[in-house]
Amino acid sequence: MSAPRRVTGLAAVALAPNPGPMTLEGTNTWILRAPGEEGCVVVDPGPDHDEHLARVAAAGPVRAILLTHGHSDHSAGAAVLHALTGAWVRALDPAHRLGSEGLAAGDVVAEAGVELRVLATPGHTADSLSFVLHGDGEPPAVLTGDTILGRGSTVVAHPDGRLDDYLASLRLLRELGDMAVLPGHGPELPAAGRAAEAYLAHRANRLEQVVTALAELGQTADQVSPGDVVRLVYADVDRALWPAAELSVRAQLDYLHTR
Repeated sequence: MSAPRRVTGLAAVALAPNPGPMTLEGTNTWILRAPGEEGCVVVDPGPDHDEHLARVAAAGPVRAILLTHGHSDHSAGAAVLHALTGAWVRALDPAHRLGSEGLAAGDVVAEAGVELRVLATPGHTADSLSFVLHGDGEPPAVLTGDTILGRGSTVVAHPDGRLDDYLASLRLLRELGDMAVLPGHGPELPAAGRAAEAYLAHRANRLEQVVTALAELGQTADQVSPGDVVRLVYADVDRALWPAAELSVRAQLDYLHTR
């Protein structure tokens, strides 16, 4: 495996070896530190993969481990990295914390010469967080986990993920304007505002397609089979992604049913 790739003056990324339809090239494990600092903060250790976690640990000493959310492609390696480094694991969900307090909106994590301001960005999952990264002399960036990806769209993982929450989170991230995006999968993006606006437009378009599908099927949001909607709305999408699409459709149908 190659060394972590430097992305900004504060952030480097170690790509986990777990590529796939849902993970793109793999999970981005972020290693954060100010220039000249020895220690680092790790965001999303990724899967439980010995070589990947050893590479991340070697970038340390690791002062803190943060999780954007609890999906295993982001969190499964946290316990091993904790054992390798002794660093605490901080997350919104208590089930994923190790040796530390949790994280909540408005918290600030200050380690290794950087500050990370916590934003609650639920929707992909209920426990999804984003982190606004600051450091002296460097432009800020936002780590978005799976809320905004570097390429394509993300799943609203119903029933844990909810579409109304997700839309509110995208509106919050849209306010960050030209702040760079460091996503959980895929390449970096230059502007959170533009990315969030594109995601909001995509969701609005998908909702319109679901409403049209309901009319074609002659059923209401609380009656229809989500699989039938997927076959109409996601006909041009790789079938390997249909199970994830069904989760998003369930979230869309729940959203429509409650309106």
